[in-house]
Formats: sequence, structure tokens, C-alpha cells
Amino acid sequence: MKKIITTSNAPAPLGPYNQAVLSGDTLYTSGQIAINPENGALVIENIQAETKQVMENMQQVLLAAEMTFENVIKSSIFISDMHNFSEINEVYGRYFKDETAPARETVEVANLPKFVNVEISMIAVK
Repeated sequence: MKKIITTSNAPAPLGPYNQAVLSGDTLYTSGQIAINPENGALVIENIQAETKQVMENMQQVLLAAEMTFENVIKSSIFISDMHNFSEINEVYGRYFKDETAPARETVEVANLPKFVNVEISMIAVK
């Protein structure tokens, strides 16, 4: 059985999907991009601010499922330019402890929704 997780503290979906789905004790999040949920504006002035907004959005989705970044077991990071990897990684790393960080892949892609520079999805377990 699945439970749909939604919060107004993260951007509303841009299509026919939900912010996250909880199945048993496992949470599957949809990808988050840097949309400010308060005004719907993209936060893209620089890659660090963009990544921070993505992570803040993801934090709100996790909180809506009564979880934190400590519950995350897998992250997927999609970026439009691998040259931004170190700056994205630096901001992303602020949200995890090195000793309990999740498994992860980072993939460069041709385009992302709204032509942003970074999108992140996660899997978490209670």
C-alpha cells in the first residue's frame, strides 16, 4: 500500500506525479528543482544558491514524511554541467554527516525541467 506525501512547503508538482510516495517504511521522492515554494520563482542566480534551494525543498518533503536527511539511503543528482560538480557537492554535503551519508550517483544530462542546472531525488527509510 502506498501513501502520497505532499507539503505546501515544497514546490507543487509540475505534472502528473507527487512530491513523494511512502511504501511501507520506504519513501521515494520525486526530483526537486530550485523553485521557491513561497512565490514559485526559480532560484538560479548561482549554482550554490540553486543547490541550496533544491536541498531545502527536499528537506521539507522529508519532514512531511516525518523523516530527515539521516533517513536517506540513496540520492540521485542530475546536473546540466559536470563543471558545477564541486560546488553542488559542497552544498549537498552540508546536509549530511560523512559517516552516515547515503549512496549516490551524479549524472550529467542534456536538459532538466525548466532548464535548471540541478535536480535531486532521494530514497529514505524509517
